[in-house]
Amino acid sequence: MTIEIVSCDAEPIHIPGSIQPQGFMLIADVSSKLIVGYAGRKDYRVDSRVVGLSLDAVIDFGANVSPDMFPSAGAKVIGDVSFAGTTMDAVAFRTGDHLVVEVTDKGSRPSLDAWFLAELQVVGGTFERSSSLNELCQQAAKAFQGLTGYSRVMVYRFIDDEAGVVVGESLSGDVSSFMNHHFPASDIPRQARALYVRNPVRVIADVNYTPVPIVGIDPGLAMIDLSDSTLRSVSPIHIQYLKNMGVAASASMSIVMDGVLWGLVACHHNEPRSLTLTTRLACQALAASLSRQIKAREENELYRERIRLRSQEDVILAELGSDDALSDFLNRSGGQLAKLLQADGFAALCGTSLFVHGECPAAIDVEGVAKVALSRGVPGPWVTNELSRELPAASNHRDMASGLLASVVSAEEPIVLMWFRAEQLQTVKWAGNPHENVKLAPGATLMPRASFEAWAESVHGRSREWSLAEVESCTRLVRHLLDNRNNQRLRRLNRELTVTLRENETLLSQKDFLLQEVNHRVQNSLSLVSSFLRMQRRGASADVKTQLEEAERRLTAVSLVYRRLYQADSISIIDLSRYLGELCTEILTAMDKNWASHITLDFAPVLVTTDRAISIGLIVNELMTNATKYAYGGAPGPLTVAIEQHRDTLRIVVSDHGEGKSEVTKGTGFGSRMLGALIDQLRGQISYVDNAPGLRAIVSMPIHAPAKNKP
Repeated sequence: MTIEIVSCDAEPIHIPGSIQPQGFMLIADVSSKLIVGYAGRKDYRVDSRVVGLSLDAVIDFGANVSPDMFPSAGAKVIGDVSFAGTTMDAVAFRTGDHLVVEVTDKGSRPSLDAWFLAELQVVGGTFERSSSLNELCQQAAKAFQGLTGYSRVMVYRFIDDEAGVVVGESLSGDVSSFMNHHFPASDIPRQARALYVRNPVRVIADVNYTPVPIVGIDPGLAMIDLSDSTLRSVSPIHIQYLKNMGVAASASMSIVMDGVLWGLVACHHNEPRSLTLTTRLACQALAASLSRQIKAREENELYRERIRLRSQEDVILAELGSDDALSDFLNRSGGQLAKLLQADGFAALCGTSLFVHGECPAAIDVEGVAKVALSRGVPGPWVTNELSRELPAASNHRDMASGLLASVVSAEEPIVLMWFRAEQLQTVKWAGNPHENVKLAPGATLMPRASFEAWAESVHGRSREWSLAEVESCTRLVRHLLDNRNNQRLRRLNRELTVTLRENETLLSQKDFLLQEVNHRVQNSLSLVSSFLRMQRRGASADVKTQLEEAERRLTAVSLVYRRLYQADSISIIDLSRYLGELCTEILTAMDKNWASHITLDFAPVLVTTDRAISIGLIVNELMTNATKYAYGGAPGPLTVAIEQHRDTLRIVVSDHGEGKSEVTKGTGFGSRMLGALIDQLRGQISYVDNAPGLRAIVSMPIHAPAKNKP
C-alpha cells in the first residue's frame, strides 16, 4: 500500500510495514503465544515455517524469562536467548493484540562487564565536575563517541521555535563540524520527536539497507504499530536526508527531562556501523545521567539568579516610603529598575505622566507601547525579545527597543511598567539555508533538503532573551507596588475618617466591598444548594445517592474558589497549589478515612486565573473520583496527585498502582463527558500512560489562556 505524503509532519513513521535487516522479528498472538507473522532475512532462517508455532518452540528464552512475563506496555529487555543454537539478544513489546519479539546479533564486541560499569561511573563523575553547560555537552559528546565508536557525535539542543542547535561535538577522522550550527524544526518532524521520548535509543546501522517486509497470516499485519521497536524501518525521507549529509550510519539517544525532549545525542559514521543491545542500553543509561546533570545545572542557575534579583529588589523597594507617591518613586528609581533586569531603558506610564530612564524610544512611541499593553487583556507580563514581530510599528526603533518586558500595575489610572532591551545583532550559522523551500508538484515524492553547507544569517530586530527569573522579578515588583498603592489608599481613607464617617465607609469599601459581597452571596447560595443535595440524599437509592455525592464534590470544588476569593487580596489570580491542597483535603473528608494515608500530594506553586482554577479543580476532582472508584475496586490504595510546570505548560498527573488501563474504559457517564469538556475549554489534552502497574492520567494545558485573535 502506498501512502502519499505531502508533509513530513503527516508521515506515519510508526507503521512502516518493514524492519531494518540487522535482526529479525516474530509477531505472536498475545493470548495464545502462537506466531502469526515475521520479518527477517533468509540467512536468519526465519520464514513461513515459523507461522503457527509457539514462541517457545522457536526461541529458547531461558529459565528466567517466559512469554507470559512480557510487559503490557513499553519494551522489555530480555537479553540472551538461544535461536537455532546461536546466542543472540532479544527485546519484546506489546502492540495491540500482538506480542512482538525482536532478536539481534550479539556482535563481535565483548559484552559490557564490571570494568565498563566502573568506567561509566567515572564518566558520570566527569559530568558532575563540568564547570558549565557547554563543557558538560562537550564531555558528553566525547563520552558517547568513546562508547559508540562513531566518527561524529553531536549534542543537539532544541530551542523555543522547535529548531535545534549543536552545543557539543566530538569528531574523529575526516568529518565536517556542525558545532554551533542551527537546524530548522522541519528536520525533525513533530511525530518523530514524540517517538524520541517514547523510544530513547534509535540506530540506523546502514543507510543503504534494503527494508525487510513484515509478512503475516493477516495482510493487515503490515500496518502494525512499531512505536516501541528497535528495528523499525526508517522513513525514506530521513534516509535520503542522511545520504545528503554523507552519513552511512547513525544513532541517536534522547535527552529527556520531566517527560519533555530537551535534545538529542546524534551520532554519525562514514561507513555502516551497528550497536549491540548492551551498548544501546549503556547509551540509554548515559543519556539519562546527562539529562539529570543538565536539569541540575539549569535549576541551580535559575536559583542563583533568583537570589541575586531578590536581594536587589529589597534594596530598591526599601526606597519606597510608606507615604511616597508612586510617581515620585518611579521617577527617582527608574535607573535602578532598569539595571535590576539588565535592561537598556526603563519607562513608566503613571496616569498622564511618563517617566523615561536610559535608552528608550521617543515618548509618543513609549505611550503607544503602553496602550497596547493595557489593551492586551492577558494576565501576566508581556514578554518578547522581538517586539517588531508583535507590534510592527516598533520596527522604527528596534535599535533601542527590540526587547520588551511590560506589566500593567493598574488599568484604572493607568500604571504601566516597561523595560526595553536594545537590538542584539546576531549571526546565526545554519546547516543549509532554512528558508529555501522546494515547492512540491502534484504527485511528486516529498524529498528532504540536499544542502548542509554552512549558511550564515544576520538576525535583526531581536534582543537578548528575558530569563524566567527576570519575568518573576517583574511580577513581584508589580505586586509590591500594587500593595503599596493599595496601602496608601487605605491610609488616605483612614485620614478622611475625621471628616465624615459615612464618606469614609464608602471609600474604605471601594477596594473590595462589591466583589467580596458578590462572592459572599455566591458562597451562601452554593452552601444552600449543597444542603439541598445532602437532604435529597437521605432517602435516595444507592445509585442516586452516589450521583448526588459526586455532584456535591463538584460543587465543593467551585465553592472553595469563591471562599479563597473572599479571603484573598487578589481578585483574579489564585495560588493553584494552595487551592488544590484544600480541595483534596475536603474531598478526603467525604471518603473512607483509610484513604488519607494512601494519598500523596506533590503540588508546584503555580498562579492561575480564577476561572481556570475552577475548571482545574473540577478536573482533579473527577480524576481522583475515578481513581478511588476503579483503581483498586473501591478499596484504598496508593494514589499520587501532582502539579508540574514546564515553561508555560501546566501538567496535572494522577497516578495509581491499581488495575491499569482497564480504568480508562470505565466511568463513561456524565463525569467523563464533563471532564472532556473542561479539558477542551482549557485548550488542554489528556493522555493515559501505563504506570507499570496502574495508570497515570496526564492532563497538559497552557497556564494562561491563549490570547484571542484580533479581526
